[in-house]
Amino acid sequence: MKKEQIPAVTVKGAVMRVMLVVVLACVWCVPSTHAATFRGGRGTEGFTKDSTEKAAEMVAVAQSYAQQYNHQQTIPLHLAAAIFRDSSDLGCKLLERAGGDVNVLQETLNNEIGRLPRVHPELGQSSAPPSGALVSIFRLAERYAGERGEVVQVRHLIAMLPRDRHVQKALEAAGVNIQALLSVIEELKVTEQGDIDMGSLQLKELEKYGRDLTKDAEEGRLDPVIGRQKEIQRVIQVLTRRTKNNPVLIGDPGVGKTAIVEGLAQRVVQGDVPSSLKGRRIVALDMGALVAGASYRGEFEDRLKKVLEEVKESKGQVILFIDEIHLVLGAGKGEGAMDAANLLKPLLARGEVRCIGATTLDEYRQHVEKDAAFERRFQQVLVPEPSVQSTISILRGLKDKYESHHGIRITDNALVAAVQLSSRYISGRFLPDKAIDLVDEACASVRVQLDSKPEKIDQLERELAQLEVEAEALKKENDSKSQDRLKKVRADIGAIREQLEPLQAQYAEEFEGTEAIRNLQKRIDEVRVSADIASREGNKKEEGKLRFDLLPALEQEKKQAEAKIEKKKASNRATDQGAMLSNVVDVEQIANVVSRWTGIPVSKLTGGEKEKLLKLSEHLHERVVGQDEAIDAVAEAVLRSRAGLSRPGQPLGSFLFLGPTGVGKTELAKALAEELFDDEKHMVRIDMSEYMESHSVSRLIGSPPGYVGYGEGGQLTEAVRRRPYSVVLFDEVEKAHPQVFNVLLQVLDDGRLTDGQGKVVDFANTVIIMTSNLGSEHLTAEIFDSSDKRAKQTAKTLVMTAVRKHFRPEFLNRLDALVVFEPLSKVQLRDVMKLQMKDLAKRLEDRDITVEFSDEALDRILAAAYTPAYGARPLKRYLEKHVVTRLSRLLIAGELPDHSIVRVAPDDSHPKKLQIHVCQKDLATGRCVAGTEKLHRHEGDIDDVEMPMDVDDAS
Repeated sequence: MKKEQIPAVTVKGAVMRVMLVVVLACVWCVPSTHAATFRGGRGTEGFTKDSTEKAAEMVAVAQSYAQQYNHQQTIPLHLAAAIFRDSSDLGCKLLERAGGDVNVLQETLNNEIGRLPRVHPELGQSSAPPSGALVSIFRLAERYAGERGEVVQVRHLIAMLPRDRHVQKALEAAGVNIQALLSVIEELKVTEQGDIDMGSLQLKELEKYGRDLTKDAEEGRLDPVIGRQKEIQRVIQVLTRRTKNNPVLIGDPGVGKTAIVEGLAQRVVQGDVPSSLKGRRIVALDMGALVAGASYRGEFEDRLKKVLEEVKESKGQVILFIDEIHLVLGAGKGEGAMDAANLLKPLLARGEVRCIGATTLDEYRQHVEKDAAFERRFQQVLVPEPSVQSTISILRGLKDKYESHHGIRITDNALVAAVQLSSRYISGRFLPDKAIDLVDEACASVRVQLDSKPEKIDQLERELAQLEVEAEALKKENDSKSQDRLKKVRADIGAIREQLEPLQAQYAEEFEGTEAIRNLQKRIDEVRVSADIASREGNKKEEGKLRFDLLPALEQEKKQAEAKIEKKKASNRATDQGAMLSNVVDVEQIANVVSRWTGIPVSKLTGGEKEKLLKLSEHLHERVVGQDEAIDAVAEAVLRSRAGLSRPGQPLGSFLFLGPTGVGKTELAKALAEELFDDEKHMVRIDMSEYMESHSVSRLIGSPPGYVGYGEGGQLTEAVRRRPYSVVLFDEVEKAHPQVFNVLLQVLDDGRLTDGQGKVVDFANTVIIMTSNLGSEHLTAEIFDSSDKRAKQTAKTLVMTAVRKHFRPEFLNRLDALVVFEPLSKVQLRDVMKLQMKDLAKRLEDRDITVEFSDEALDRILAAAYTPAYGARPLKRYLEKHVVTRLSRLLIAGELPDHSIVRVAPDDSHPKKLQIHVCQKDLATGRCVAGTEKLHRHEGDIDDVEMPMDVDDAS
């Protein structure tokens, strides 16, 4: 109990405490200064035994607690509260040494004492007399102390307090093992003067700065280690050597280096090791804890020296495990100080300390290899990334642990999918770590859904609460309109309750079933751990009872509970009543996590997605006019990818789009991004005119070490790392320096690129599109408007010749297709113009303004803006300048209100002018309201349209 939680002593309380001291001085006085007599409150029955001043003080504090709370008697709970009230006292030190939590115990005692009945003490009563339970505790403490030839001390009282069931419950709630507490009390060292040596309560250095893996294995706290027998056997071989018996595990992060050491600890506990390792302890040293708080010079070295002395004194019984062993080189190093490696070296050389290290390949190369004297004392054990099949086996071994923790069920298909999807789509990480993380997060998602109220119930409850508030407000109104509304609200409340009650009952039943399965799984795990402990201790009778009686019964009960839930789900499906809760992790949950992490849509294809992919070519044609060859090539590449039949390790597709300006090369890339991601902004666009110098290649992949900008990442590599499933557009690729193409060779061939920091970026899920204007002078509208096929083929051949002269063969040979875009004819440009009209209408739809163009207006715009050499871009500029600008003027002037219809038509009074008709829209019919039409003609220079547009405008 914390001091601040005890009520403040009032003036009356202070007087009573003085009276208590006087009474105690009279009643308890004995010849010895270390003795005290405790008189009970049971008539003439009393007892007098020797006790120390500290023990007597604890009794006095306990009585003051009972009095301040107005309790009739002083009971063992009050004594426990007094003994464990101060974290610096003996009681709390013993508690911590026994593995208990002082704060939890104080809070539990405070709550228990607060629940005791209170009385109004009689006038003149100075203290709460002891209860029979407290008298019994004292008698037991006297006997316990007498057997050891000592007077009653605080530690004797602590040893006997658990005999009271209320105190025992509080200690167990604080995580105290009673047997461990008694053992700690027995191990206390007493000085010649009879005082307790508090130093004996201090944690040993290894316990302070290390974690005993063999103890964790004994208590079943380690995950099972599947496979890795070869690596574990190699570690055992090195450890049993006479000299240089220090293995160092080297491997990529996440491949299971620490798990190998945990597997070794489990084998030590099971006795499945050579005799030289049986009974050994493997302690993981926490370098962070050693360094933390070591503010003075030499403090870190002193801590480490004490740890190493303990290991040395164990005579080989303790094996140190240092994870991230490269931190030892330089740990604690400061001005004039030694680093940890220099303290370790002599002990390792003499074989007085056995040490297992673990580090990554990069860290080993950068730190450990530089110190040859340190490196030669270790033997390397390389830990490769496990195969896909091995990782599936590892996940199957961990399945029970995750099912028990999350209280859900994991299908075997989900485990297989986690390994396959993580191996394919998650780059930069290694198996089995990334697959385990996938399963863990999918389990957490399902668990969160189980613990949350179903959306349907939540929505109905909110509606019900809102209607009930409204009903309460309407009750106070007497007018007929409010009363009618009240009747309607009450009817709605009744209807919602009728709908809500069966849903709540179904939810409660399903939740109860899933919780029952979760609790059964926890119980099964506990029984398995207990059976393993009994097996190690040689208690065959207990092991048989647990493993062959209790465990099968629990597993059968779990199967019955699962079958009951499945039967209920089948019944609900038969009545078109879906399940509200699902405690199963399947392939879909795993795929959703992958999509969330990477942005790659690998979730199960729905009907809508299938239809969208099958009609991808049609959708692209709706946005890009003409260019059938290019659209079909891109659509087919995407289909192969989503079907899982694309070439592994290469981009989904790589294309070089050739043709004159304004024919749809960039537009097709934008259209593809929009079709795949519902937004054309999901596209990485690199303008190759910015890479005309040879040194500019560093901007793509990032600067190398030693150059300005190192560590900032490249424009290409960083963009693809963040969005691995995207369209990458290299615009005007012919303008880049030839050395830039050397970088792209690796991307096109292997689907990967190494950035300036040495990290590999995966391009396997990208569509790479390059655009170029090379040879476009040969692609004239006159040739393609004619029916001369030979002329068209000759023009395309001339384009390809120009391309081959400019690009090297090894670059062109890695592309999937070289697609020539044909110039747009007048008919196609008219379709392009209609698409531009739709874009304009989309910008105005928020204002409910409809824009309509007459055929004559389209013809006039096309005649004014058509320039064969510049494709569709002049059309866009013309519309922006002569239509969008005029509409903007009308909007700002207030002459184009919301809910209007705009008709653009030619001006009959001038062959080059357009006129705009504006009318109010009838919201019911969508037509013009009669008599609201207004005509707006061009005024000034804007009406005078130059035809055709000059070259300066088109550029």
